[in-house]
Amino acid sequence: MPTPTPSLPYGELGRLLSRMTGAEKHAPSATSTLDVLWVLYDQVLRVSPATLGDPDRDRFVLSKGHGPMAYYAVLAAKGFLPLQELGRFGAYDSLLGHHPDRVLVPGVEVGSGSLGHGLPIAVGMALGLRIQGRTRPRVAVLLGDAEMDEGSNHEAIAVAGRMGLDALTAIVIDNQSASLGWPGGLANRFASEGWHAETVNGRDHAALARALNSPREGRPQAVIATVEPKG
Repeated sequence: MPTPTPSLPYGELGRLLSRMTGAEKHAPSATSTLDVLWVLYDQVLRVSPATLGDPDRDRFVLSKGHGPMAYYAVLAAKGFLPLQELGRFGAYDSLLGHHPDRVLVPGVEVGSGSLGHGLPIAVGMALGLRIQGRTRPRVAVLLGDAEMDEGSNHEAIAVAGRMGLDALTAIVIDNQSASLGWPGGLANRFASEGWHAETVNGRDHAALARALNSPREGRPQAVIATVEPKG
């Protein structure tokens, strides 16, 4: 694999996304997550290409695995993978498939795409870190609001709240895609199970960074990031 490029600024992400021209891009899933992903890797997560083998690194799970374009663009911008690989997105022998593969893509912790799996996996990761006595790492998982209709997520929310998994952060992209919604809003769904939950503008980098870096006080954290409705 060619040598990854040093870190690039946020303004380059549009150019990086444009390199990925393969079919089945799920473009709305990419554009809706772009700002959250950037803030996570730029201002929140303690992980870099040099620390991928560090057991005390932070972990990230993309539960919205069917739309990985923004994820790949951010990983490339942060030096996890070479820019050249973006142009091969979706090709038969490319590292970058339509779902992220932890075996092929540097920085990917979990192969994902089946909706409703990411949050339960992240709960297990956070619990495993607790059992190992590792208190430094945090686990962040990015979901979509439509995905919250899956029953497995409701079970994971309940378990994490009851166990006080304060290493866990769930970020839900709310682009009004959910079929059912939730009485009182998505933040209330988490708060009712003991999570620290708040809703912010999913395009406001300062608001996202403030929310994601706020003290969790012995509770798991949920940040609902609202973006424009899916067209």
